[in-house]
Amino acid sequence: MNYEEKLSEHIPKTNYNHLPLETQLFIKEKALQYEFSFQELKQLIDFAIDFVMWHEEDIQKVFKADYPNRKVAFNDIRSVWERLKKQPNSYKNFSKALYKDDIRKFSFTSFEGEKTALGACPVASPKTRCCNLLTLDAVQSCGFDCSYCSIQSFYNQDKIGFDSNFKENLKNLQLDPNETYHIGTGQSSDSLMWGNKEGILDALFEFAFDHPNVILEFKTKSNNIKYFLENDVPKNIICTWSLNTPTIIENEEHLAASLEQRLDAAQKLSQKGVLVGFHFHPIVHYENYLEEYGKVYQSLIESFDAKKVALVSFGTLTFIKPVIQKIRSRNFKSKILQMPFIDANGKQSYPLEIKKEMFKHAYDSFAPWHKEVYFYLCMEDESLWRETFGYEYISNNQMEEFMKLSYQNKIEQNRNYCSKNRK
Repeated sequence: MNYEEKLSEHIPKTNYNHLPLETQLFIKEKALQYEFSFQELKQLIDFAIDFVMWHEEDIQKVFKADYPNRKVAFNDIRSVWERLKKQPNSYKNFSKALYKDDIRKFSFTSFEGEKTALGACPVASPKTRCCNLLTLDAVQSCGFDCSYCSIQSFYNQDKIGFDSNFKENLKNLQLDPNETYHIGTGQSSDSLMWGNKEGILDALFEFAFDHPNVILEFKTKSNNIKYFLENDVPKNIICTWSLNTPTIIENEEHLAASLEQRLDAAQKLSQKGVLVGFHFHPIVHYENYLEEYGKVYQSLIESFDAKKVALVSFGTLTFIKPVIQKIRSRNFKSKILQMPFIDANGKQSYPLEIKKEMFKHAYDSFAPWHKEVYFYLCMEDESLWRETFGYEYISNNQMEEFMKLSYQNKIEQNRNYCSKNRK
């Protein structure tokens, strides 16, 4: 088998088809010229995708006119890619014009959920500290288009699935009345963006009213709070917003509500007496990121009463390989894969030194809230807890118990506060 035949056999096993046609022809020409190995060719194709995604020079411009051999050619392109990975990401050359055609088109479908209804956090790992969150997944896939989201690798992005059995399964769910449950609804889709479509919120509110031993958390990047404003909200419901800097929201969290819209929605629910919380997950490392995140942290401290805030969590980008491949298959601009990857318990994430910097800065910025609000790291190495908070949990179960106890106390305090105000 000659090289051209080998090339035809190997190319379909790469991300070649995700390249623009002009770049495909260029890569093929260079492969025939230098006869790259399969692994070299596979990496060169990924480099080419990354250059386009990162809004850097195309691989056609990176390639020099001539190289003495394939090894020198490959190493030169790899060195450019590695240099870009090492420098802090900058969004200076990004603009809204890059996303003018970023319009999601999707259809709605239904599926029959399992009778148990209740699941476990899909990213739980014994090698990272985890709160043992339980999940209720009424919807599969999300209508937002955040570049880093893992949901895109689990579900068909073009179809939003609603569980036709959800309400019935909730009613049949057997829970121990003597046990406290912490359950989240925002793991397979956004908790609020769909509103009460298919009666989801009707079912969840009824479930919360019927089970006061359940702490039910709605996690969102939406400002769709109409249902909450128009109905009595069970006191055991906590609404939490995933927040980020305007830079990341504009360039990586496509189609989600703006920071101002999210904070306005959170403020309206807080004023109604609903407990709120905030997730900074992912905190993204880029040029001047500490200064920009610091402004967001300060705005929360100035705008919200800590007594009405149940939680603040911190976390960062962590990828499994299928998610990285899915991101590379998308035709959009993003700096997310330009981050410096290292192995993190079998996944890819930032080096620990960067994580220590981002989490310590975040927690220290919230010093006025330390005595009132429960802070935690989401799915991060247990060694980072002492570096960030000055203490650590000995197990996931211990973390879970402390978290639930804190939330229960906050719910009770909030119930008493609202009762006094009504009088």
